Amino acid sequence: MTVWLLIAGIVLFFISIWIVLPPLHAGLLPLAIGAPELSPWLLVVSLALCAVTFRAAGVHVTARVAFNLAAISAVLCAYPLVRAPFVLGAFDRSMQRALGIDYQSQIPGDTRAAFRAHPVSVADFARGIGRGDALIRRGIEFTKADGVPLTLDVYRPVSAGPHPILLQLYGGAWQRGSPGDNAAFASYFASSGYVVVAIDYRHAPAWRWPAQIQDVRAALGWIIAHAAEYEGDRSRIGLIGRSAGAQLALVAAYQAGMPLVGAVAGYYAPVDLVEGWRQPPRPDPLDVRAILETYLGGTPDERPAQYHDGSPVTYAGPRVPPTLLIYGARDHIVEARFGRELNDRLHQAGAISVLLEIPWAEHAFDLLPNGLSGQIALYYTERFFAWALR
Repeated sequence: MTVWLLIAGIVLFFISIWIVLPPLHAGLLPLAIGAPELSPWLLVVSLALCAVTFRAAGVHVTARVAFNLAAISAVLCAYPLVRAPFVLGAFDRSMQRALGIDYQSQIPGDTRAAFRAHPVSVADFARGIGRGDALIRRGIEFTKADGVPLTLDVYRPVSAGPHPILLQLYGGAWQRGSPGDNAAFASYFASSGYVVVAIDYRHAPAWRWPAQIQDVRAALGWIIAHAAEYEGDRSRIGLIGRSAGAQLALVAAYQAGMPLVGAVAGYYAPVDLVEGWRQPPRPDPLDVRAILETYLGGTPDERPAQYHDGSPVTYAGPRVPPTLLIYGARDHIVEARFGRELNDRLHQAGAISVLLEIPWAEHAFDLLPNGLSGQIALYYTERFFAWALR
């Protein structure tokens, strides 16, 4: 029996240690992403193991080791939860500084009533965030780019419109992904009164920049042409992207001549591609330079125009739409310093920007949308879009 307790303690400790250790290679990245997000559950299990092994620890060496490992795991898992109240207070202040201290009072009352009541819900840890009352149509072809058919999925409310529209762009290093990614997020917003359009775009290396931004432009054109068909309000369009998709969302929202976009949110967005290549993260589990070279066709010295044009910081100016940037402070793919760089440039230009930096989170923290960081990001994202697209 004590041997099994020891094995449980070792497993718990091995999982929990990645809350503080960086992923040294790609195989460890799932642990570095998942451990902080599952820390509330891991804490419960660690405390339970401590309770089970406490009495036997004075008699059996294996039980004593298991108890010590479980205790260390509990401390590691408690770290995000202890920090969370202070982080949430700072996030509230950041939202108020950027949007106005009374920004929530500017949001219609019926919209506010549907908000998540708290940034973190114990029930949502178990049941997930998708509410399941959205109308979904998948696989709608919106363009054929150089013979490549591209499709989108539409999530719409069951209530009558017109509703604000969110265009959603998946991540995947510009090399993989599909419109079906982040379906729980799309369903949540559709059930909250948005028409969510999750789009596809061409992938590197077969297709390099600027093919992807051309696809986003085509999708925006489709949305404007078909908004009424899906009871969407084309005068209230927001963009939301993750990682590679966030780079595309920000460029699409910022570039001159694009269809009117009222707001944009980027989760762990690459915003300065030149600096991202010149100063990759340490450790660098996915080889950021190789990803950028595959996307843009070479190094910054070989393809300077592509790196310049593909960087959202290039377009930071006073007339860009309100921007929400969310990063994990422990991100080892796109470091949080890039979010600070774009946020500073937008503020200097007089634009509206909110930067939220989650101390314990890694890149792609919302792969577990009902995890700790995913719930927090959702809480502020829905308030941001409700304010910007009210």
